[in-house]
Amino acid sequence: MSAAEQAAARDERGSSEALARRLAEVAGGKGASDVVALDVRPLVGYTDFMVISTARNERQAKAIHDEVRERLKAEDRRPAREEGVAEARWILLDYLDCVLHVFTPDERDRYRLETLWGEARKLDLGGSAAS
Repeated sequence: MSAAEQAAARDERGSSEALARRLAEVAGGKGASDVVALDVRPLVGYTDFMVISTARNERQAKAIHDEVRERLKAEDRRPAREEGVAEARWILLDYLDCVLHVFTPDERDRYRLETLWGEARKLDLGGSAAS
């Protein structure tokens, strides 16, 4: 898909911020906790938002992955890439404009993405995601 086609598709389905909010909402609805969305647009060129969440364990991480993937597929959105699904300790769903990270507690503590991306503005999710 060309850059112009990608931009048109993005405009048709909504902004990257709306996608970040949707990812947070669906993950939170499936029990993800400590959900944050970081606006990394001023910092990187490969994505606009990173949505970071915690699952209680690997089974819940996989359930969150499955729910997000199915709900967004029903909205005609599919991730360009998925990683970590088999191990389910850190699952990444890359929707290009937004990347969803689902961590188990130990992995989230280990990688500390909020610290790594500390310069990024946190998107106010307004209670749309579990905390």
